[in-house]
Amino acid sequence: MNPSLILGIETSCDDTCAALVTEQGEVRSNVVASQGLIHEKYGGVVPEIASRRHLELLDAVMADALEGAGATLEDVDRIAVTRGPGLIGALLVGVAEAKALAAARGLPLTPVDHLHGHVVAGTLGPDAVEAPYLCLVASGGHTFIARVEEPSSYTVLGSTLDDAAGEAFDKGARILGLGYPGGPAIQKAAENGDPEAFDFPRSYPGELDFSFSGLKTSLLYKVRDGAGPVEDLAASYQRAIVDALATRLGQAARREGIDRLAIGGGVAANAELRERLEGAAIPPFELCTDNAAMIAGAARFLPAVEYPGYLDLDASARIHA
Repeated sequence: MNPSLILGIETSCDDTCAALVTEQGEVRSNVVASQGLIHEKYGGVVPEIASRRHLELLDAVMADALEGAGATLEDVDRIAVTRGPGLIGALLVGVAEAKALAAARGLPLTPVDHLHGHVVAGTLGPDAVEAPYLCLVASGGHTFIARVEEPSSYTVLGSTLDDAAGEAFDKGARILGLGYPGGPAIQKAAENGDPEAFDFPRSYPGELDFSFSGLKTSLLYKVRDGAGPVEDLAASYQRAIVDALATRLGQAARREGIDRLAIGGGVAANAELRERLEGAAIPPFELCTDNAAMIAGAARFLPAVEYPGYLDLDASARIHA
């Protein structure tokens, strides 16, 4: 018998995503249509444009995912969709599509917290991390450390008090005139820079929390004072962010007595962070940035809602516990 297939849908921000994942965690397909070039000229994501683009792309992206998995809708056993957090208009597109598709075929549907997807992304594939583990999630909108006793839920041990790590990369790149998205732009510039050239601050507020606003301000002052070159500023700035993330994860591991570690979120694609946390369970690049495989993967550990119980399901811009 063929394993049960979950069709995942993710539209929380500016990437239109669909994926097919088995109940055993095998990723059969994972399709992402990026809107990066569209939003680059604005220096960030424009919510209305993102929502309209999702409407245009979602059907085609799902068709590509089915084709890539060698499957049809007849082979799908349940639908999983990101309910939140994210841009409300973008989320509504995915939720409406998932509800319509599930209802039309009488399939169960599982709403998924986007951040839960990042937390359990490392449980997919042949090198899956096993609970209990600690997971550092660092993305454009969120940065936190979670303790995972069972993949069905997670407990936040510490989080950012201001900017997320990805947001710090984006704002830093804007200050340095490197473009958008900031993470890849700073990483590229840093390749030819000296990470020890500038002594940027590392802030460790509270017990396991993060803060990046002071780092961003320090970079701004150095640029205003004419410090350079840009490559050295980028390398030193990137090193400060990576130091903060890696240090906090190490502190959490010692405090919690857990040495099994994982990372997730778009910043987990950063080469320096991946090298620094070489012993951790690091998902492939395609599972770090927003994707639907992680949403379908999280759904494996969550209850499915049978028809018609999900017809009143709504999206939410805020985190769902």
